[in-house]
Amino acid sequence: MNIAIAGCGYVGLVTGVCLAEAGHHVTCIDIDRRKVMKLKQGTPPMYEPGLKELLKRNLEQGHIHFHINGAAAYSEADVLMIAVGTPQQADGQADLQYVFQAAKEMGLKAKPGAVLVVKSTVPVGTGDQIDRLIHQELGRKEPLSVASNPEFLREGSAISDTLRADRLVIGAETQNVLDQLEDMYADFHLPFVKTDRKSAEMIKYASNAFLATKISFMNEIASICVKTGADVERVAEGMGLDQRIGSSFLRAGIGYGGSCFPKDTNALVQIAGHVSHDFELLKAVIKVNNEQRASFIRGVQERMGANLEGKRIALLGLSFKPNTDDMREAPSIAIAHEMHELGADLVAYDPVAAHKAARELPKQVFFAQTIEEAIKDADAVCILTEWADIQTFPLSAYKGWMRHPLIFDGRNCHTLEAAELAGVEYHSIGRRPVSPIYM
Repeated sequence: MNIAIAGCGYVGLVTGVCLAEAGHHVTCIDIDRRKVMKLKQGTPPMYEPGLKELLKRNLEQGHIHFHINGAAAYSEADVLMIAVGTPQQADGQADLQYVFQAAKEMGLKAKPGAVLVVKSTVPVGTGDQIDRLIHQELGRKEPLSVASNPEFLREGSAISDTLRADRLVIGAETQNVLDQLEDMYADFHLPFVKTDRKSAEMIKYASNAFLATKISFMNEIASICVKTGADVERVAEGMGLDQRIGSSFLRAGIGYGGSCFPKDTNALVQIAGHVSHDFELLKAVIKVNNEQRASFIRGVQERMGANLEGKRIALLGLSFKPNTDDMREAPSIAIAHEMHELGADLVAYDPVAAHKAARELPKQVFFAQTIEEAIKDADAVCILTEWADIQTFPLSAYKGWMRHPLIFDGRNCHTLEAAELAGVEYHSIGRRPVSPIYM
């Protein structure tokens, strides 16, 4: 098939290279000229394991192309995909201006029999709005089918999540369109959920909201564990073995971030409000998540004093999760700014995201090239992202580099037994603190 995709961000680019890998002829369009030029040279605009190799291979084979103007690609495509951003507005709603702009361009150029697929995360009913826009406002005479095909990829494992997804959700109003999109994905050999447009749109929001709820629930359990003497890691293990619950997303920490969970939970609250439903549970999920950053800082203050003036603190890990350079809604941002306001002298390390973090963190933060450089002469270390090199860095090594081996682990990267054996002072989430006998 000929496939045209509007948007070369995470979703559009990953979807494009994976469809090209399946043998389709893919053209990706983006208004960012610099991004398009880099993509033509085989350089993705973001860090994502495996993406660069897949991109280069399909460029060399001629399966994928990049352009700034999509007119020609839209007129030749069998399937047109909208994968542009839907940023959060001040009131929490999704900003759909880029979606509608792409839909207009596609609606004017698409050939008869083509299918317009909305890949972007959009509120329930957006597909209907696009349908009306194309056939009523634009006055298109030839029918253009509009479908929903939400994405469920995770940054850091986006290629795997696309090629080996748990399921592919397709929403359309006719069986013919459902079958056409199933054919497009046939070489992926994945299970399909075929439904109507509105249900497909809701599946995306409901999935992310549920996963965010599991995270906030475990963070609330972690707070109770600290007060009762229970261990949240053992609690999560015991819960996760129950097949009705499952072990995924039961890790306590400093809260979720990224481009999806914060935006989508807020958007779903707004969607509910528009139909006069007060989504109290999801509001509590958001409140708990926002509180996690503040709770982490209070823990540092309780140990080091309310005023951190002159204290050298190393922040290890800055991206919102490992294996990505994405800093959107990363907990490290709020934590760094608050600690800076409290007078701390901050040194930061991240193996990939430092260049993007520099635009988000206070300008006074010093960026180290290695973990050793970051923790040298530090009064305390805060682990904020569970990168592999941070998780495997020996706890005993902190003693040799720091002024005092004091570690605040916001991701529970280490066991309490390992901390005791290493002789470091170790504070984590939802577990008892570890303090060497000599302290």
